[in-house]
Amino acid sequence: MNSLNDRGEGELDDLINVIKEVYGYDFSNYAKSSFWRRVQRLMAKARVGSVHEMVQQLLVDKPFFDWFLESVTVNVTEMFRDPDFYKELRTNVIPTLASYPTIKVWHAGCSTGEEVYSMAILLWEAGLLNRTRIYATDINPANIEKAHQGIIPLASLKEYTTNYRQSGGTNDFSTYYTGRYDQAIIHKELRKNIVFHQHNLVTDQVFNEFNLICCRNVLIYFNKELQDRVFRLFFDSLVPLGYLATGLKESLMFTSINTEFDTISQPSKIFRRKA
Repeated sequence: MNSLNDRGEGELDDLINVIKEVYGYDFSNYAKSSFWRRVQRLMAKARVGSVHEMVQQLLVDKPFFDWFLESVTVNVTEMFRDPDFYKELRTNVIPTLASYPTIKVWHAGCSTGEEVYSMAILLWEAGLLNRTRIYATDINPANIEKAHQGIIPLASLKEYTTNYRQSGGTNDFSTYYTGRYDQAIIHKELRKNIVFHQHNLVTDQVFNEFNLICCRNVLIYFNKELQDRVFRLFFDSLVPLGYLATGLKESLMFTSINTEFDTISQPSKIFRRKA
């Protein structure tokens, strides 16, 4: 696969500009080398011979753009991903959240919802879900629709059950879903306090105040400028002493808000906004 040279960078800029002007999605501050690799993979899948040809198709074919958007945005997720992270939430975060009369949680970049439902299960087991509102957002409307349905591939549930147990879960995991053929549907009681809607971290602003924000494995695809902007958005969206959870490869260290947070768990990347 070709690396990003000067010519490729120019073609990528043309592609990004067209997408921004025609569809309103701004990928200009995504990490270019990573974005370029994804574009090349999509060109191969679509059997498109050049970036110029892809640009022309994007200009005239909205369903093609919808496929492009769904494919180019990263959708890697699973229930109770990184079980030690959820164990930290159980031990060091959720007991503190219990002190609030109402709890607001934001899952930013929620993909197809697996980690949102993992959070709902944690809060259910702590007896807190009925006074919690979870806001689950993503740039991709197709992801939002899938997440809202609460449908999980049955083939994934063996792995998810293992993750759940490693995270400290002790209930029968099968009580949280109903199997139908090759799919499982998350129970309605776990879904009722979740609000799914589209939100673009690149362009959209604060829309509520939260006790906990989870944005895991999204910011690694942004350049440093955009990472800093999004971290500032999260800071402004947290109540004093609210929690922020990032991906294991993401860091507050070199951001403008680094000194505004205390570290709760460095291995699990859980931070708390200072009072």
